[in-house]
Amino acid sequence: MTDRLRLAMSFSTQVVFVKMSLQLCISNIQHILTTVLAWIGVRGPQLRLTSTGKVNLVKVLQKNISQTATTPSSVNYHFTRQCNYKCGFCFHTAKTSFVLPIEEAKRGLQLLKQSGLEKINFSGGEPFLQDRGDFLGKLVQYCKQDLHLPSVSIVSNGSLIREKWFQKYGQYLDILAISCDSFDEDTNQTIGRAQGRKSHLDNLFKVREWCRDYKVAFKINSVINTFNVDEDMRENISELNPVRWKVFQCLLIDGENAGENSLREAKRFVISDQQFQDFLDRHSTISCLVPESNQKMRDSYLILDEYMRFLDCREGRKDPSKSILDVGVEEAIQFSGFDEKMFLKRGGKYVWSKADMRLEW
Repeated sequence: MTDRLRLAMSFSTQVVFVKMSLQLCISNIQHILTTVLAWIGVRGPQLRLTSTGKVNLVKVLQKNISQTATTPSSVNYHFTRQCNYKCGFCFHTAKTSFVLPIEEAKRGLQLLKQSGLEKINFSGGEPFLQDRGDFLGKLVQYCKQDLHLPSVSIVSNGSLIREKWFQKYGQYLDILAISCDSFDEDTNQTIGRAQGRKSHLDNLFKVREWCRDYKVAFKINSVINTFNVDEDMRENISELNPVRWKVFQCLLIDGENAGENSLREAKRFVISDQQFQDFLDRHSTISCLVPESNQKMRDSYLILDEYMRFLDCREGRKDPSKSILDVGVEEAIQFSGFDEKMFLKRGGKYVWSKADMRLEW
């Protein structure tokens, strides 16, 4: 056998060996890929090879993500950060004065509707501050009259609401939540839930009557903290008779009410889990009470900021996505940090349309 023939046979053997090794590697990679994709829910025809013998992984993942994307059924839109109160524990502070032009805000709301929005909650800051409530009223009317959303709600401190607003926009609003942390005026002053020496409680009871007169479901939000944790609110809550009383444990958010770049320092307001539970136990006879601990609050909300960016709070701070106005809802919501299971666990899905509440006005 000549040297040339031996060389040719050796080279042929090496080629065969390399080819077999490559086929084995490809087979192993395909097995691993199939296992991983099946684990995240991609199966069957999606895994077939292309004519070139490759799986288009990008298209498969994009298709799967679109099939399992979060539906923004309930969204909190904080369209302004400006506020006339100075609550010491505020977790959405006045870091900017930006407010979208109303037509851009409407465009974003329409995008949300197209993606499955059922309930929109307008918040701030203080949402009635912009254009004396007219900006808010126009958005409320648009969401109910044009988008036909089942539920439109607002969270406000109540200080800037006037009866003429109800006369103009009340028919389009399902729920109005007023923030009230104490039924003692001095405590409200200490917390910062006040403007000057004006009575926060007078406004609260006045707005409650207007909600009854103009057929808007009335709700109360309370943040439980160092200064009200020992208070007994049963009598006052029973008198006001809200459809829901949301009771939040004071939460620290880096960059908002904690940390170097924050506008508030809320550590002195923080209570322990046991203190929060003691407050809940004291008020356990209140049937409309809906408790929210720090664990439930952190990642169970879909929050849009003033730029219509979803805010991810899982790491104890607010990490923004790109704006839904720039990239669409489907892409932006992937960076929201939203935990739908926790949303359902905390009672996020409830009868939220006043038409279905069968209230005795």
